[in-house]
Amino acid sequence: MSLDVVLLQVRYPWHERAEIQERECFAGRCAAVEVRWRAVNLVARPEVGLETVAGADAVMIGGAGSHTVTERYPFSEPLAELIRALVAEGRPLFGSCYGHQAITQALGGRVVTDPAREEVGTFELELTPEGRRDPLFAGLPGRFPAHFGHHDVVAELPPGAVELARTAVCPNQVFRLAGRPVYGAQFHCEMTCEQMAIRLGMYQAEYLPGSDLDAELLRRLAATPEAESLLCRFLQTHAVPAARPAFA
Repeated sequence: MSLDVVLLQVRYPWHERAEIQERECFAGRCAAVEVRWRAVNLVARPEVGLETVAGADAVMIGGAGSHTVTERYPFSEPLAELIRALVAEGRPLFGSCYGHQAITQALGGRVVTDPAREEVGTFELELTPEGRRDPLFAGLPGRFPAHFGHHDVVAELPPGAVELARTAVCPNQVFRLAGRPVYGAQFHCEMTCEQMAIRLGMYQAEYLPGSDLDAELLRRLAATPEAESLLCRFLQTHAVPAARPAFA
């Protein structure tokens, strides 16, 4: 099976190291599937549309350490229009962290900045009854750990979305658009514990200001094997074989 997957990224030019690492993270979690990747950084190329993802079997939207969906950027509306077009066409779409929030907002849900409910580190997810029945989580336990790093939260899901998982602090941590291969996950299922530690180091000023990073990471992070399986599960469950260019 060969799949063409487009990864949409939101990284400033001075965070090139994060941009490259994010590509490596997504590719690493999907290594069990033969994938030909294309990456598009929306900060550098904001005018995206269906032509950007032409021929893709699936589209993934990554995180954004220095951006928030509660503010507008040159890429905000083009991305929202692309999300709506992908949904209308029934195309497989997965959003991680910022991607989760971008899908929510594009489809009519509500995202707010809420410091009281921010999560940075490893937290336990609990599947809802709908989540336990969803094929993405087939065979997984009802509770498992995942890596989080967010200040914004999904306060209201878009119409037609079904909550699949939550944490003790936040609802709507995973959702699926009913009848569509469209998922949002607030957590970073693309990163291992080691990769999450590196990423937090890149964005320490935004997420762990004034902290002894090494001590904080020892306290905040743990292994997340179940969460790390989700991107590959998504492709195996919802994508259609094809062959396209590698990362460009």
